[in-house]
Amino acid sequence: MLNHPTIDQLHALGLYGMAQGFKQMQANPQGASLDHAEWLGLILDHEVTLRRQKRFESRSRIARLRHAASVEDVDYHAPRGLDRALFLSLATLDWIRNRRNLIITGPCGVGKSWLASALGQRACREDIAVRYHRMPRLFAALDLARGDGTYAKLLRAIAKAKLLILDDWGPEPLTANQRRDLLEIIEDRYDAGSILMTSQVPVAQWYEIIGEPTLADAILDRLIHNAYRIELTGESLRKKRPSEPEA
Repeated sequence: MLNHPTIDQLHALGLYGMAQGFKQMQANPQGASLDHAEWLGLILDHEVTLRRQKRFESRSRIARLRHAASVEDVDYHAPRGLDRALFLSLATLDWIRNRRNLIITGPCGVGKSWLASALGQRACREDIAVRYHRMPRLFAALDLARGDGTYAKLLRAIAKAKLLILDDWGPEPLTANQRRDLLEIIEDRYDAGSILMTSQVPVAQWYEIIGEPTLADAILDRLIHNAYRIELTGESLRKKRPSEPEA
């Protein structure tokens, strides 16, 4: 068999995983005992694995998650009130497929952003489009976009994600522009995509943060009514384990 021309052809077709698998099978003495269908299946597995990894890496770059976190590394023993069964259920991502929201609240340092990043990473692995934004920086970016004429373009980019992570919501009261920005973002996603929002402020106080009653009703009705909630408690994990990652 002309090995090198075959590998060259696979590369020319963009089938790099199959080319890699072909090389490995040729170098494996056990490969001679396999029939053609088994050979093909194994090198196809290499191609599928490589493409999944590339899609994950692309999704991760676009998402720009705050932490390199994973659901497999979540610490359920930390005294913060994390419901293991609920979080493992959320890790299946059915709530995203069903276009529901998730709200994670709790004091500073209990791992809200880390848990959000872990779910975001799982979503990227499942080939779900994710975007992460810290709320203060997002509002600043929207202000700049409003001034330079790219406001609509930025909103469209945000709306494309199946999962939008809005980190560090509150506690400062929103300005008039920020209220309208938040309503636009949530309105674009209503029944179309999911929001994962983290905050140090209990949900009961969000109405006051938004400030304007009519907009507060519109925002919270769309955001909260179909949302799962994780309400964390306890002291900062950073104080107890400064040398370990916040999980």
